[in-house]
Order: sequence, then structure tokens, then C-alpha cells
Amino acid sequence: MMEVLSSMAGTVFQLLVSKGDTVEKGQIVIILESMKMEIPIESEHSGIVQEIYVTEGDFVNEAERLLKLV
Repeated sequence: MMEVLSSMAGTVFQLLVSKGDTVEKGQIVIILESMKMEIPIESEHSGIVQEIYVTEGDFVNEAERLLKLV
């Protein structure tokens, strides 16, 4: 199991993957909005999205779990 974590606090602006999607290492999976900037969140691993812990509009803190890969 691998998890994608937020790199900073912000609001989930856009989810770019869905449960069951295959993602590659380095692929942008979520875009956060923080201080009027869009922050891309990349997957550090390849895998299949098993769980998404956030929805668009949610506020997340730094190092918060965003999604789980298997």
C-alpha cells in the first residue's frame, strides 16, 4: 500500500484520477489551490487508485493523506 500525501496546506481544486485508475510515478493526480496558486500533486509511485480520501473543495493540511495506491 502506498499513499499520496499533500505537500502543503490548501484546498483540493481538482481531482484528476478516479478509484480504479492506473497511475504512473510522477503523474499529477490532484491539484491543490493555496494562496491563489495551483499546486500540482504528483504520485511518487505507480499503482492503481484504491481509495480517495478527499473531494474537490476539501481543505487539507500538509502531509495529509489524499489517496491510496495498491
